[in-house]
Amino acid sequence: MKTSLAFFHCTRGRPRGLALVLCAACLPAAHGFTVGITAGTRALFLQVGAGTMTGGTFNNNATPGNNSTVNTASVTVPGAQLGSGTAQAMTTSSTVTASPWDGFAFCTSPATTGQVYVGGFYRVPGTTGAAATLSVSTPVSLANANGDTLAFSSIAWTSSGNGDATPTIPSGAFTGGAQTLLSVTRNTWFESCLAFRYLNTQLVPAGTFNGVATFTLSTP
Repeated sequence: MKTSLAFFHCTRGRPRGLALVLCAACLPAAHGFTVGITAGTRALFLQVGAGTMTGGTFNNNATPGNNSTVNTASVTVPGAQLGSGTAQAMTTSSTVTASPWDGFAFCTSPATTGQVYVGGFYRVPGTTGAAATLSVSTPVSLANANGDTLAFSSIAWTSSGNGDATPTIPSGAFTGGAQTLLSVTRNTWFESCLAFRYLNTQLVPAGTFNGVATFTLSTP
């Protein structure tokens, strides 16, 4: 039995020539990676897996752009392990390890860990206003070619990032619907590395089960 998960990502806004500075009082090391950016033209940027950053890194005035790549996470469960309750780590087609913010090797090799980079920013002209919201939406189930289904809630993730004692995006599991992952304060960059796993708690028919998780960064 094989489970396959595709990730949609989107880019909103294309700021150019933006000067960025580290905030004077960023979160301490015990928290996940967030960093303040300068106020400016209202913009959103979200990268899930592969992304586009032209001209270097974002903290050195690079320009984020649209990227049509849809990365996947998948796992093939051996017949002897089906429904055993032993979670199965998923691999990913993403190869992203470096943070678009500063080039730091934030995720560990996806080839060995299955980590998928998720990060971006929310920027507004001033210093007031509501936060943006990072969310993910999935159907209730994954399905195979025969119409058999597998609950999306059987897929979970562990969130981390090199150098982070506590991840920015909390670890969790899909709910089979829309769910909020993170509140992103105005003029802030955020990022985490998500490693997905199939919980493998039930017997299911043979086949390849496919589903799509759509990540969205939105503002009020």
